[in-house]
Amino acid sequence: MNHSAGQGFEASADFIARVRARIATVVVGQDIVVERLLVALFTGGHILLQGVPGVAKTLLASTLSRAIDLAFARVQFTIDLLPSDILGAEILDQRTNEFRVHQGPIFTNILLADEINRAAPKVQSALLEAMQERRVTIGNKTFALPAPFLVIATQNPIEQAGTFELPEAQLDRFLLLHRLKYPTPEQELELLRRNAALGVRREDKGAVVMNEFDTLAKEPVGRAAEIVAAMEAVHGVHVSETFLRHVVELVNRTRAHEAIELGGSPRAGIALVKAARARALIHGRGYVVPEDLFAVAEDALLHRLRLRYEALAAGLSAGEVLDEILRELGAPRVAVAPAVNGTPVGATS
Repeated sequence: MNHSAGQGFEASADFIARVRARIATVVVGQDIVVERLLVALFTGGHILLQGVPGVAKTLLASTLSRAIDLAFARVQFTIDLLPSDILGAEILDQRTNEFRVHQGPIFTNILLADEINRAAPKVQSALLEAMQERRVTIGNKTFALPAPFLVIATQNPIEQAGTFELPEAQLDRFLLLHRLKYPTPEQELELLRRNAALGVRREDKGAVVMNEFDTLAKEPVGRAAEIVAAMEAVHGVHVSETFLRHVVELVNRTRAHEAIELGGSPRAGIALVKAARARALIHGRGYVVPEDLFAVAEDALLHRLRLRYEALAAGLSAGEVLDEILRELGAPRVAVAPAVNGTPVGATS
C-alpha cells in the first residue's frame, strides 16, 4: 500500500469511528446494524432491515443522516400510496398554464422506505427501478438522483395482513437484508436508563415529552466528502484471486444444493465482494479475509435463496441450509435466522 493510500485508509478509519461513536450516543447496541448501514453507504448499495416494531430502525436511519450531514426523507408505505407520492409528478401551474415538475421525497441522500411491503407492487417496482438506475423520469424529463443515494427499507416480519411480499427479483436489488434482533438485557437496561433521564421540552404555551429523536446532536461529525473518500478507500481494499474463487464456490453451492430451488445470482457474488471489502475497511484492514466473507454471507445471500417445497415440508429453513454450506467452506458455526410465526425467516413458499 502506498503512502497516500495509507493516509486515505487512516482518514476513513477516523471518519468511521466518529460516525459510530455519534450513533452510539443515541442508539444502544445494534453495532452490527450500524456496520451494515455503513457497508451499504460505502458501496452504493441499498439495505432492507427486517425487524419487529420498536428495535430502532427509523432512529438508526435518522441518526446516520444527521451524523454525516445528509438530506433525509421518510416515506410511510401504505396500500393507497402511488408512485408519484415517492417520485414526484407534473403539476399544472394555473398562472402560466404550463406544467412544472414537483420532485418527490426520493430526491434525497437517505430515503427511509418504512414498511415497504405494505405498498402495492407497482409502487415497490417504481422505487426499486429508481434504486437500480439512480434516476427518475417525471413526464418527459429525466432527473438524476442525488449522490450519495441510499435506500433503507424496513419491513415487519410478524404482521402479514395487508402486505405484498417482495418478489425474489426485487429482493435481489438490495445489497443486504439484515434481520434486527432484540437488545441484550444489559443493552435494554441502558436503553431504559437513557429514556428515564429524558425530560420535558417547553414548546409554545405547553410542553412536549422528549424522546430519543430529541437527543440527536445538530452538528454533524462527518461530511459528504468523507463518504466519497471512504468509497474510494473501499475500492482500494485488496481482493485476492483466492478470495474471489471462494465467493464463486459459495454462490455455486447455493445453486447446486438439493434443498435450494433458487440459488444466488451473479449479483449475489458481486454483493459479497462489495460488502466484504467495505467490512474490511470498517475493521481497519486494506485487504479482505475469509472472516469478512462469512460475516456478510447471511445478509448478502439469505434473501436471495428460495427453498424447495420438500425442504420446507421437512422443516428446514434457508438459514440452516446456508449455515451448512458456510461450515463446509470452513466458517464457524453461527446462529441461524429465527423462525417467525412458525415460518423460518428466508424461507418462501
